[in-house]
Amino acid sequence: MIDLFIENVLTLQDAAATLPRRRRGARPHVATLFRWASAGCRGVRLETIQVGGTKCTSTEALSRFFQALSQPRETINERPERTTKCRERDIARAEAECKAAGI
Repeated sequence: MIDLFIENVLTLQDAAATLPRRRRGARPHVATLFRWASAGCRGVRLETIQVGGTKCTSTEALSRFFQALSQPRETINERPERTTKCRERDIARAEAECKAAGI
């Protein structure tokens, strides 16, 4: 969890500007950081805090995020949680199989 008074807090825009250049010399877009914070990447989410109307992260949170992504794949939660729609589809499939089997 980000501690506002201990960690170096940055807006997501500023954080994107501090990251190393990637493909074709471009830095990650701020939308990428929003995606890392909301949906995550390979089961790992970027920690953020809300400062007024601005979503922020910290250099330390970025470090923790990248460290978690750098772990061997066995230690990362590869399977995201099932959505409600997916769960309902699985239930319907199971009920149809039971009905076909006469259960």
